[in-house]
Amino acid sequence: MKRLESVGFSEALRRAVEAVPVTRRTESVLLDQALGRILAEDVSCRKNLPSFDNSAMDGFAVRSEDVGRRLRIAATIYAGDRPRPMLREGECYRIMTGAQVPEDADTVVPVEDCPEWDENEVLLPSSVKAGANLRKKGEEQRTGSVLMRRGERLDPARIAMLSAQGILAVRVHSPLRIAVLSTGNEIREPWEGADEDEIYNANAFGISALLRRYGFEPEYAGSLPDDLEATKARIAELRSYDVIISSGGISMGEADFLEEAYLANGLEPLFHGVRVKPGRPTMMGRMGESFVMAMPGNPLTAMLNLFLLSLPVLFRMQGSSTPYFPAVRLRNLESFRAKASRANLVLGKMEEGAFRVLRQNRIGSGMLTPLMEADCVAVLEEGYEAPKEGEEIKVILFESWPSAEENGAFNVNGELAGTGHG
Repeated sequence: MKRLESVGFSEALRRAVEAVPVTRRTESVLLDQALGRILAEDVSCRKNLPSFDNSAMDGFAVRSEDVGRRLRIAATIYAGDRPRPMLREGECYRIMTGAQVPEDADTVVPVEDCPEWDENEVLLPSSVKAGANLRKKGEEQRTGSVLMRRGERLDPARIAMLSAQGILAVRVHSPLRIAVLSTGNEIREPWEGADEDEIYNANAFGISALLRRYGFEPEYAGSLPDDLEATKARIAELRSYDVIISSGGISMGEADFLEEAYLANGLEPLFHGVRVKPGRPTMMGRMGESFVMAMPGNPLTAMLNLFLLSLPVLFRMQGSSTPYFPAVRLRNLESFRAKASRANLVLGKMEEGAFRVLRQNRIGSGMLTPLMEADCVAVLEEGYEAPKEGEEIKVILFESWPSAEENGAFNVNGELAGTGHG
């Protein structure tokens, strides 16, 4: 069986994002179920924001030409009132934050700025600008303007905006159907017994947890034995899923049958092998209507590649218009070794806004403890020597979410901008 040439890390990401099919299935969901979902259509403004002129402060609504004068208080306006213009010469309104400002006032003076006032009258300061502290109708959003674009992820701020528009339900992309597989005769499930020659299934549960953390709903499809025919048959049963994510079984070992089983089921590989440490034995491609993501078998490698390669692809497949992870520019606190002949994924910790490499980058790909210790990862592109102490590098935080900003993020070509010398 002829193997594909390995590709660079950025090239692997670019190929996968460009080739992945965006789901066409959509559904309407209520706002209380919409958090984290991806919009399937644009949303336009239905109601001006604000919908009426209102006060930004507790204070006095006045005519700007009366600034510096002593005025009588004609009425007090509370939030929810619907006042009508009633001012006569030498009068103003006492007004509360958010209350509607009548048409005969054009400025609000905060109560704390007034040198004298009581329930009957107020002395206004002379240093107030016309229109101050007045939120004009439609100044934030006007009816008909586009509030959100198709492909945006619904976060708390967007859900608050939808609610402010009186929108109860929105159309979003339906969840991807994702199957998660493990491989190997040595694998035992956590509820089974395992002797010293067997290992418990860390990958399937770790991968599934990471997917759920970012809003996906994977299904565990079990563990595959080291048997070619049985593996072919099981893969054939999973072709109805949008995505199949497996771990292990695609290296050069004699019992690594998974690639052959995928190919027998019509897989068209985009790449097999990525020039990155850790994570070289990684394969992706299309298999009919399914997209295959074959991760390495070692737990740390499987989790890192899922985070940095698979998740952006899944975000795009789910309909996101901003699938790439943002990176921050951090000062490197200590030098470490990394080979320039490949990309390097370097686990670290944030310390007072700087990056500290974890364990001097001496981490085995089969380990799990470093993943618990790290809160970020530096991605050093191929051809880049390891950074020195004090040098700035680009780092991706594990708590991050795909960003629309291209500065310092994986851009549309699948490259991590500035991962070299910053």
